[in-house]
Amino acid sequence: MLPLNYTITPKGGIERKMKILKSKKALSPVVASIILIAVTVAVSIAVAAWMGALTFTFMKTEELKVVGYVWVTGDAKINLTVTNTGPADLIISGAQVDDVTATCTVNTAVPPQTLAKGNTAYVVITKPSSTFTLGTKYNFAVLTASGNKYPYTATKT
Repeated sequence: MLPLNYTITPKGGIERKMKILKSKKALSPVVASIILIAVTVAVSIAVAAWMGALTFTFMKTEELKVVGYVWVTGDAKINLTVTNTGPADLIISGAQVDDVTATCTVNTAVPPQTLAKGNTAYVVITKPSSTFTLGTKYNFAVLTASGNKYPYTATKT
């Protein structure tokens, strides 16, 4: 606390000096309020920018759906029918059978192959080591260039 000078002055004297000191202390809450409002606005702008970036990231996600399959007779192959149900094109880069990399073709071409939004393709997957065994369940996966893995399970009939 600051010491007060007790001098007698015309028109107010000691009381006048105390009012001046009180009005100087009122400056701190005003400045604090302004700083608080500025920080709040800055944080809200940063959060809005971050949420906007998340929106654009989620809009570019891939979605691939296996809509059917046919076992290729007398061979170690399965023909998966896949549809790009996502909002953007995707690139099919490969396939797996039971978590083992397998050779495949996409619409009779070697991957990588682009699959446009809403389009359907035929992915023929060849089992790496032997033929498929009747009555056995197999886990297939279609891989994309962005690193996504789309699993599908089928039993050899």
